[in-house]
Amino acid sequence: MDVFDDLIRGVRAHGSLFGSATLTPPWALHFADGAPLTVCTLLGGAGWIVPEEGPPTPLRARETVVVRGPGTFTFVDEVGTRAEPVAVGEWCAAPERGGTRHRRGWYDPGPATGDGETTLLVGAHPLRGETGQRLLAALPTVLRVPAEEGDSGLLDHIAAALAVDAPGQQVVLDRLLDWMLVCTLRAWFDRPGGEPPAWWSAQRDPVVGAALRLLHTEPAAPWTVGALAGRVGVSRATLAKRFTELAGEPPLTYLTRWRMALAADLLVERESATLAEVARSVGYADPFGFSAAFKRVRGTSPSAFRRAATGAPAGGPAARG
Repeated sequence: MDVFDDLIRGVRAHGSLFGSATLTPPWALHFADGAPLTVCTLLGGAGWIVPEEGPPTPLRARETVVVRGPGTFTFVDEVGTRAEPVAVGEWCAAPERGGTRHRRGWYDPGPATGDGETTLLVGAHPLRGETGQRLLAALPTVLRVPAEEGDSGLLDHIAAALAVDAPGQQVVLDRLLDWMLVCTLRAWFDRPGGEPPAWWSAQRDPVVGAALRLLHTEPAAPWTVGALAGRVGVSRATLAKRFTELAGEPPLTYLTRWRMALAADLLVERESATLAEVARSVGYADPFGFSAAFKRVRGTSPSAFRRAATGAPAGGPAARG
């Protein structure tokens, strides 16, 4: 498993919202849910994405943007339009499936003319706990992939899916939007002149990339720099130097931070698990060493973190080692 696989594996669209309408300017659609990640693909027409914070971003036909929450954003015909969004409907996926809510609205003062038809496909993506935060930290508020850098074939699939009213259509749209999100992020990280995060670039190196895959595939293994170097097939010194240069930190420092991110998610997801069980899951033989590492990296003890995240009472079963 590579780093990107691990960071994005918990990202799944649920109940994707899509709309096709002929709008007479001025118009605006306000997305008020503040989802961690929202992918917007324009199949036809043009407009602007205006985030709560940050500059407006143009969106043209067959282009895709990804908006990072928790701020809200608006899709408008022109920057500076004075149209007031009017709530015309709400969409809400089942909360137990990690769904989110959007409020949609536009102002259409005149009759439709047949011009300016805009087809916008939107998917709100929840993000899995602490591990997903490392992905969010690498993204700007709005990132845009031009039409020539996107996946044209995938857009054709999406357009075809929109034209079909058949059982399972919602699932098809959700999965296509997941595919679109992955393709868009990969294109953006690999864009010419871009500055991708260190973990993205390091994956391409034959030595460091192999080491990263091992750490993400077997995070609980009893790794040492020597053991990791032996599995990769280089000297200990070579791995330590190359990993630090490309990933931005030594291999065991990277591993500890990744283990603590995994542990933070386990503490929330498995409330009945003891600290000893969580510790073993991320490679620690006893809860004391794990607790010390967690506090060093996260600034709080595992028990305090769990109580704050879940509301568990102090001294309850979930807090025991």
